[in-house]
Amino acid sequence: MQISPAATRAVCYCSDCQAYARFLGGAVLDGSGGTEVVAIAPRQLRFTSSLESLACLSLSPRGLLRWYARCCSTPIGNTPRNYKIAYVGLVHACLGDALAREASFGPLRLAVNPKSAMGPAASVGFGSSVLALGRLGASLLVARLSGSYEQSPFFEPGTHAPLRTPYVLTATERSNAYRREAEGRSG
Repeated sequence: MQISPAATRAVCYCSDCQAYARFLGGAVLDGSGGTEVVAIAPRQLRFTSSLESLACLSLSPRGLLRWYARCCSTPIGNTPRNYKIAYVGLVHACLGDALAREASFGPLRLAVNPKSAMGPAASVGFGSSVLALGRLGASLLVARLSGSYEQSPFFEPGTHAPLRTPYVLTATERSNAYRREAEGRSG
């Protein structure tokens, strides 16, 4: 994988990210239930090998597309279902250690849904968060105006269908993933 340095580091504590991580084994959650992501435009990402291992799931029929490596259940990233929204939140598990992420993408700039944290949430300054959201919004606007939103390694060129058919969790699987998430909060 090759990634452009134009990115925003964030940590998400939402119950959906926690349920997704737990469904795949939970290894990417920090002690407070957060998942670090690096937000970039999909056009900035290239898979250089193992594309055959790429898989996709969704927690619900209308939820985010959550990409992972089928061979080892390593989360890769999250994309909207609508390819016109040029965003991928790459999960830190595929981006090296904390020092490498800091060197490549800068400091953590955004904490999302800290009220869903199962412990102390990362502290990010208000100014940093506003700047990160503005940067992300500008990236989405530029992609839309330039047409670069059509360049994504997660969607088929031309048809814009997801590269892999998303596996949508059954009601039981979804219930179990959220139950494990809730148990983590109370334990």
